[in-house]
Amino acid sequence: MWKRFHVRWTPTVLILGPDGDEAWRVEGFLPADEFLSQLLLGLGFLAANHKDWATAQRMFDEVVSTFPQTDAAPQAMYWAGVARYSATHSVDELKKLRRQFEQRYQNTSWAKRASVW
Repeated sequence: MWKRFHVRWTPTVLILGPDGDEAWRVEGFLPADEFLSQLLLGLGFLAANHKDWATAQRMFDEVVSTFPQTDAAPQAMYWAGVARYSATHSVDELKKLRRQFEQRYQNTSWAKRASVW
């Protein structure tokens, strides 16, 4: 098991899809709010991997609304916008995401990624 999933450190928590493929991992100890936000982020990626955009968006939005001060929140906000765009193919969703980053999490690498829109 260690070799299959390339576990480097403990604790390591993996979120696996139904096919057994890794969707997300959390390595090392985290305080409860950071850990829970990472788990929700992983569930969002699991849904996104299956193109279940509504569930993905809901998971990512929950990270931002429930754990806004965590390290996962800016990343979740970015991917929630990507999920909205993927569901609608509306460029307006990407522009909306850029504006959200102008108001919140401005000094993060995720804001830089959203700035192109």
